[in-house]
Formats: sequence, C-alpha cells, structure tokens
Amino acid sequence: MDFISYIFGYLLNFLYVIFNNYGIAIIVFSIILKLILLPITIKQQKSMKKNAQMQGEMKKLQLKYKNNPEKLNQETMELYKREKFSPFSGCLSSILQIVIILAVFWLVSQPLKFMKNIKSDDPIIKDYSTKIQQEAEGKQASYQEIAIIDRIETEYKNIEEQLKSEEVENREELENKKNELNKYRINMEFLGLDLSKVPTQSLNDWKVYVIPGLYVITSFISIRITSKSQKKMQELGKKKDIVVDGDKPEEPDQMESMQQMSNSMMYMMPIMSITIAAVAPLGLALYWLVSNILMIVERLVIDKIMLSKEDEVNDK
Repeated sequence: MDFISYIFGYLLNFLYVIFNNYGIAIIVFSIILKLILLPITIKQQKSMKKNAQMQGEMKKLQLKYKNNPEKLNQETMELYKREKFSPFSGCLSSILQIVIILAVFWLVSQPLKFMKNIKSDDPIIKDYSTKIQQEAEGKQASYQEIAIIDRIETEYKNIEEQLKSEEVENREELENKKNELNKYRINMEFLGLDLSKVPTQSLNDWKVYVIPGLYVITSFISIRITSKSQKKMQELGKKKDIVVDGDKPEEPDQMESMQQMSNSMMYMMPIMSITIAAVAPLGLALYWLVSNILMIVERLVIDKIMLSKEDEVNDK
C-alpha cells in the first residue's frame, strides 16, 4: 500500500508546488485520478449493461437445466465466454476502489512521508515528535505528522511576526530557522477551512462538518443516480426474458443474486467512507467529495451516451 501512496504523494506534491495550496492540489489530484480510472469505469458500466442483457438467456438456461446443476454451470460458463462477460468484473472494480481509498487515507494521514518524502528519522521531525509526546504525557497523537505540521506552521508564523520588528536582535538566526522550517510546511488552509482538522477531534468547530456534510449529500445523489441507472438496465433485461413451456423461475437466478450483491456494495462503500472521513483529516473528505461530484457527472454522461447508442440500435 505504501508504494501506491508514494506514487499518489509524488503527484499531489507536484500539484502542491504549482498551486501552493493543499486543497486545490487535492481537487486537481482527484480530477487526474478520475480521468486515469475512466476506462475502468466505462468497462464496468458496459459490464452492468451486458449483465442486464444476458438475464433472458440466463433464465432460459436455468429453466432448461434446473434438474442438472452440473450442466447448468457448464452452459453458464459457455454463455459468459460467448458474450465475453466476466461475473467478477464488478468485484475487481470494488477491490480497486478499496485499495485507492486506503492509499489516499495513508497519503493524507502522513503527508510528510508520502508528499514531502521526509523520513521519520529526520532530526527536525524527531525533535517535534518528542516535544508533542512529552506535552501529551507520552501518548502518541492520532495523526502525528498532522500535529507536527500544525506545530511547524505555528512556529513559522511566530518567526514571521518577530522578523517584522526592526529591533529584533537575532534576525539572521530567525531567518535561517524560517528557511529550515519552510521545507516541512504544507498550506492546509482552503476557503477558510483547515484541512488538517479531524471532525471527531474538533466537535465544537462547525466548519469541520461542512465538507463531510456535502459528501453525505453527494453520496445520496450518487446512489439515487446509480439505482435509477440499474433499474433501467433491469427493465432492459426483463424485455429480453425468455419463458420455456410457460414456466417461470421459482428462485432468484444468478444474475439477480449478483445484482443484490452489487446493490449491497453500492451502499457499503459510502457508509464505509463516511465512517472513515469522520476520524480522518478533512483533506480525505475533500478528496471524496470532489470524487463524488466527478462520479455523478461521469455517470450522467456515460449513461446518456450508452442510452443514445441503445436507441440507435433499436431504431435499426
């Protein structure tokens, strides 16, 4: 997981150097990552559509071989092979999402390590870490690097204030200290929000709820759009249903079971993300919020294109 986080961190730091703002860098990072994953998303949408189109054939096989499970499995695999359909494509996409979630979580939790590529044995980092632990009576901070960045930022601003005075005696020493600290600084102020804050650790600050709140809203919108899209695909599959000898399946078929699994994953991912966002720095919630907005736009555009193609096929 560290390997992926380092790759993401390199890209995020590159963007941070350009914009000198952590929030803007995360937004652009989210857009780039979404564009990279676009082919996989399109493939997943096509797979869902193919799933719906195959329901009729699947029901025909289930009715024909309902007393011969071995033959049913064999014919089902032949159908998958003929239609170039993988029943595991949705699972692979979900696994990829989980990997990305964890990689970004490590990234925003340890920005000095993954963004700045600063090791834990760095003298300055060790010094601040020791001070923070001493003040906390030996307890480890939940997000040690975030605490160090906040402490460095506070000291950096104090030095700036001291240097404004013409009567300061140790100006050269302060200038050197300021330049030294600048290497470790990350500007986490974004539109009046401190992206280093953790919602569960700042319950009295209403601002920490803004990004998670927007994320929850966009999650419900995303789920609604996805449900609507899946319903259309199911209706498409029902039109292709084939009934043999007037019989109907007595039990849910494999396609319906896969659909139920897909629906469970659809709700599980936002719930898991919201839970993590509550105990993670706001930078993570911002990434998920932007990703949600992009996913909504992406889903609407892809569905529109796919439906247009379907209409063209039906008109012929």
